[in-house]
Amino acid sequence: MQRRIVFIVLALSGLLTGCATLPPGERDPRDRFERTNRAVYRFNDGLDRHIARPLAKGYVKVTPRPVRTGVSNFFQNLFYPTVIVNDLLQGKLKSFGGDTARLVVNTTLGIGGLFDPATQMGLPAGDEDFGQTLGKWGVPTGPYVVLPLIGPSNVRDTVGFAGDWFTDPKNYVRNNYVSLGLTGMSLLDLRAELLATDDVLARAYDPYVFVRNAYLQRREFQVKDGAPADDVEIFEEEDSAGATPPDVPATPATAEAAPAQ
Repeated sequence: MQRRIVFIVLALSGLLTGCATLPPGERDPRDRFERTNRAVYRFNDGLDRHIARPLAKGYVKVTPRPVRTGVSNFFQNLFYPTVIVNDLLQGKLKSFGGDTARLVVNTTLGIGGLFDPATQMGLPAGDEDFGQTLGKWGVPTGPYVVLPLIGPSNVRDTVGFAGDWFTDPKNYVRNNYVSLGLTGMSLLDLRAELLATDDVLARAYDPYVFVRNAYLQRREFQVKDGAPADDVEIFEEEDSAGATPPDVPATPATAEAAPAQ
């Protein structure tokens, strides 16, 4: 579920100060379903404003930071089977070894992933998913789409969701209540982490375009392992050159709601 769900892209806010815009009335060729996408975006935003955001604020208010950190660590650790499988599919053997070691260390010494001793041991965090793997294999992105409850995506990443689902341990919990509880808590954790991005989005001239451009740039960056995009000029050269987006946790479903205004 990782790095996929909407809000994550807002972690790029520091890179967006030089965002380029299209002339008035000109549509972005990557967003051929813009009218439908904007409608879904407004729907997601309504859910966020009335449900997800208030719940996240309440969670932050009543839950001590060390507890929230442990919850975030736990869900990031749960995503590592997906990362490891995609390391292999992309032929990244060194990353495969490091990410496997990270999963083992945090699951054992980190008490089920609640703590993150792997980082202290110098094991970097990976972020591969099936959408990135398809990109590595040469599958084109396809049009940009906004999915109900999920948020920004593209046709390639939407297909990749199937692989992410099969490698997500939460989907193999037989008790439906526990499974739903884990999914709900992961979404709440993600939304809480991204509360700080709300002000950035609120200042955007067109929040929809802001999120779209950030998402597309982020995914291009991830697929190319940091190499600048040749075919998508979203940011001015001085902003895109050498920029390194921060590591972010995955992207749970209801999460998109926040990006819309």
